[in-house]
Amino acid sequence: MSVVVWYTILSVIGVSLVAVLGILPLIWKKKMSEQALLVLVSISAGTLFGGAFFHLIPESIQHGNYTLGTALAMVAGIFVFFILEKFIHYHHHHHSTHPDATHKSVHGHGYHLAAVNLIGDGIHNFLDGLLIATSYAVSLPVGIATTVAVLLHEVPQEIADFGVLLYSGLSKMKALLFNGLSAGLALIGAIVGLVASSSFTGFTTFMIPFAAGSFLYIAGSNLVPELHKHCSLKESALHIIAMAAGIGIMVALLFIAPGHIH
Repeated sequence: MSVVVWYTILSVIGVSLVAVLGILPLIWKKKMSEQALLVLVSISAGTLFGGAFFHLIPESIQHGNYTLGTALAMVAGIFVFFILEKFIHYHHHHHSTHPDATHKSVHGHGYHLAAVNLIGDGIHNFLDGLLIATSYAVSLPVGIATTVAVLLHEVPQEIADFGVLLYSGLSKMKALLFNGLSAGLALIGAIVGLVASSSFTGFTTFMIPFAAGSFLYIAGSNLVPELHKHCSLKESALHIIAMAAGIGIMVALLFIAPGHIH
């Protein structure tokens, strides 16, 4: 197998394992400190912004190749994740506010909530694998940057998803099992990405700005608003420092694995 395939497979497996292992502390204790989770969210937002602005967008417009297609691909990345979130939020809200809820329907709602969450998380993981594979098909530096950004986003994301599964009524072990199976869809996404990158001309040209758009949407729409809910001076300072650290990681990768900005 080529270096690109090895890097892609190992990166996706690594991201999935770390994301699932990040849940393990919740198996032994009731919950993770909210402050610690928000620090992870801040770092994640920084790496996603940094990944988009320092790696993916420069790669998209390298050699003066910025076109209407590039812009549309970036907007598509934002729009696809917006639609995915609308689907998930609609089902959560629609079934949690039904006026005729009984004990039986609430129990049914719990399993419906788990199913919807797993479907949404599975699609998200599939797209993560697709983006990682496509990024490595462009260059190793872009692939590494994308992997780091996805990894640091996946840990708090999987912790949140695990909490939803527990809330829906699943046992801790069942929630861990389903979370692991959902994370495994990233590998399928990676395989699709590798095949598509080598088979279809222009696939990577579309997917790199698409990934940039998705990173900007997740950071700006999901993560930053969550941080604004906690506005004490101490918390805000901690979040700013953590987000700056996330951006710093992406800047450091420019020097560790140079390839985009000169």
